[in-house]
Amino acid sequence: MLEKLSQDALVIWATIDPIGTMALFAALTSHLTDQQRRKTAFKTVLYAGAVLLGSILIGQLILNAMGIRLVSFQLGGGIILFLFGLQMIFGSDSNKAKQDPGHDIAVFPLAIPATATPGAILAVILLTDNHIHPITTQIGTALVTLGVLGVTLILLLLSGKIIKLIGAGGASILTRVMGMILAAFSVELIMTALEIKQWVKID
Repeated sequence: MLEKLSQDALVIWATIDPIGTMALFAALTSHLTDQQRRKTAFKTVLYAGAVLLGSILIGQLILNAMGIRLVSFQLGGGIILFLFGLQMIFGSDSNKAKQDPGHDIAVFPLAIPATATPGAILAVILLTDNHIHPITTQIGTALVTLGVLGVTLILLLLSGKIIKLIGAGGASILTRVMGMILAAFSVELIMTALEIKQWVKID
């Protein structure tokens, strides 16, 4: 079980990508005060945790009930992530967040899809497959997920130092660089999903 949890930790860390999330958080919250940034950090991790734990508990049941395959979920998530990456590259998303007071960036895009990425949601559902893993193992995976989110929160709270170091211009550059990385990552998700679909069809 310890070996599986160690593997789960690596997979969940890679799909949540706390360091990349911190860089994105620093870019999108550069216009906020320190207090607002801390509040946004806690809300981001809280919302992302709710989504990931909800996926562990009922994600597989909902997808099965709706007849949605996991690969289709990955494909749809990849497309959404790609569109968001384009918004970051061309600068429309951050401007919208500043102009629209009703828009909470802690929900979108920081919690979803930046922290609770399509890959992370897919990973926790697969790692807690009800047909393969017992309840005790699923609980262990859930605790691992919370641990990774805890590290993510710490990094988000430290992101203020990054903002002070790079300044407004650096934050703007960082936003576009992270947009390019997210777009590239989303393409990988889409290509992987298409390859799986093709393999299943051929098989």
